[in-house]
Amino acid sequence: MTQPQSAAFRTAAVHRPSSTWTGWGQWLALVTMTVDHLARYVVPDDWGLGWAGSSIGRIAFPLFAAMVAWHGLFNTRNPLRYARRILVIGLVAQLPYMLMPREADGLILNICFTLSLGLTGGVWLQALRERLERGALGVPRLAAEVGLAVAAWAAAGPWVEYSHLGLLMIPFYMVAMRALHEGGEALAERLAATAMALPVLTVAGLMNSSDMAKSFTVATCLAILLLAAGAHRLPPAVPFTMPRRLWLGWYPGHFAAIALWLGLSGGLA
Repeated sequence: MTQPQSAAFRTAAVHRPSSTWTGWGQWLALVTMTVDHLARYVVPDDWGLGWAGSSIGRIAFPLFAAMVAWHGLFNTRNPLRYARRILVIGLVAQLPYMLMPREADGLILNICFTLSLGLTGGVWLQALRERLERGALGVPRLAAEVGLAVAAWAAAGPWVEYSHLGLLMIPFYMVAMRALHEGGEALAERLAATAMALPVLTVAGLMNSSDMAKSFTVATCLAILLLAAGAHRLPPAVPFTMPRRLWLGWYPGHFAAIALWLGLSGGLA
């Protein structure tokens, strides 16, 4: 049986953009995420490194979300299976993630749940677009699906990292990436594709409170959107490809290492 393909893979398989940039993105995402978590959980406050989390650390999530959206849209034949793999990493990471000291009480699911649910929503949104274009979706079915999607988004938001706005990043990225990649040369087509980028940029701007954090998040999104618009051809191949086991294991592994350090140093007391 043939596995389902992502929307853009089916419609433009020959013209898929280069994914070379994601090799650089993997290293940058892990480094910025680790800097953020070290500054937040490990480094003493009197070291004055709180700025790192509000600057360098704000690159990680929009970059992770962008890579998931890019692969889900252009590369993987089965984006829902890809979402399940991300969910498995989140399940493994949840226990050490819960050991991190936090101001807020209650259960919060780690970023992998945000990415997995966001990709699932993005896949649904792309499929919805295709069915609407084919005229294969009546008004009652459309209203029911949209209502259920909004209800699921509202219910899941309080439980995941980056909340409701975080869940919107990947679906809005996918809308923008597809529009920018498939946009024609005519001015009207370029303007329409640019308009499709506004939702993800708006979400990026709303996601953080400080001006510095907003700037880094929005700048990261802009860089990704430029890649989708054609700059994906420019980056050279990364000289050192990230080992797959490192990529899959770093998120739960670095939380476990931080939890061990905090436990030995009394930081979890």
